[in-house]
Amino acid sequence: MPRILPFKAVRPTRDKVSLMASRSYESYSKEELEARLRDNPFSFLHIINPGFKYRKKISGKLRYGLVKNRYQEFREDGIFMQDEESSYYVYKIVNREGFSFHGIVGAADVDELNKDGIRKHEATLKDREAMFMEYLKTVGFNAEAVLLTYPDNEIINSIIQQQMNSRAEYEFTTTYRDTHYLWPISEKALVEKIKAAFEEIPAVYIADGHHRTASSILLAETTGALSQDEMNNSYRFFMSYLIPESELKIYQFNRMVKDLNGMDKEEFLIGLDTYFRIDNRGAEYYKPSKKHHFSMYLDGDFYSLYLRKDRYKMTNALDALDTEILYRTILKPLLGIEDARTEDRLAYSHGKKDLAHVQSMVDSGKFAVGFGMLPITVEELKAVADQGLVMPPKSTFIEPKLRSGVTIYEF
Repeated sequence: MPRILPFKAVRPTRDKVSLMASRSYESYSKEELEARLRDNPFSFLHIINPGFKYRKKISGKLRYGLVKNRYQEFREDGIFMQDEESSYYVYKIVNREGFSFHGIVGAADVDELNKDGIRKHEATLKDREAMFMEYLKTVGFNAEAVLLTYPDNEIINSIIQQQMNSRAEYEFTTTYRDTHYLWPISEKALVEKIKAAFEEIPAVYIADGHHRTASSILLAETTGALSQDEMNNSYRFFMSYLIPESELKIYQFNRMVKDLNGMDKEEFLIGLDTYFRIDNRGAEYYKPSKKHHFSMYLDGDFYSLYLRKDRYKMTNALDALDTEILYRTILKPLLGIEDARTEDRLAYSHGKKDLAHVQSMVDSGKFAVGFGMLPITVEELKAVADQGLVMPPKSTFIEPKLRSGVTIYEF
């Protein structure tokens, strides 16, 4: 029974929102970042990259303090405003491929992770949790919503559809060709209806943002928010964007490895034969069509790899994931990849780039072999989370990808 509450969002004025909204900082190339900071004084990138003002790269706690300063300057200059009433926010995204996502932005109670109302499927790194917790505590706001998904719900869907019949508070298209819409909901009756509808759902699932969630838990613990009587303590919550499971778009991450771990091609193929039926497809572009089928590109040829199910035991939801199968049958025993999070011989390419990208990277000589598979399904993601297990790194590339600076949650 997840507790999702309305909040008083800080957000850009209507005339500035298209200039303010930014992608994740890491997604920009150096040239793109320079151009946006130079040409757009209203970009949220100025807040999270405060060193641009001084033409100097700044990191650590000094950066955190300057981020807070830039944010306050935007507030003082009237670029941001804050809603007077606690609200939910219907948020719609139509991406450039034509996929539509409809959901609600709200504040999720971190204690629901302890109560199993919010479930995770990824492990997090303690140093990143601590670093981002310090960042949140210093700057005093959260500008990137965690993506949560919930079972399709008629009540929530009807409210979303009802709101979308009216004029949106925001409607803007980015240079990335995604169109964004926002409708605030502050009417008491609707607010209570949304809150009650989420409380009737057994659990929601983290789709994207595990480190942000873990940092929010750490922040709540550090500030004592979970032990205080006041249930509306702002440190107890994190900003979330909740969309129905039917709209979640999941792509796979393909794998590429720089060498064959000392083996020649024939030795490697013989090693694969233990767990897989192997067919050389030659120049034929092969993409898997079933679970536990894999594509491999090696030395100018595509191969199909079909798992020999009598040789591989599946005892839980994790065992059945193709990313786990690939790791346990090929990456670790044959290619010597012990830690898929840190191994610099291993690289990932998300499925939107498809196997043609993997082929080009292998043909370039940067990698010796590449592997492709089908995306993980929502049902598989939920099964892993329900069993309290965690997926291998880079098991999912999930959309929608949210913009920073459209709604902001202040502590």
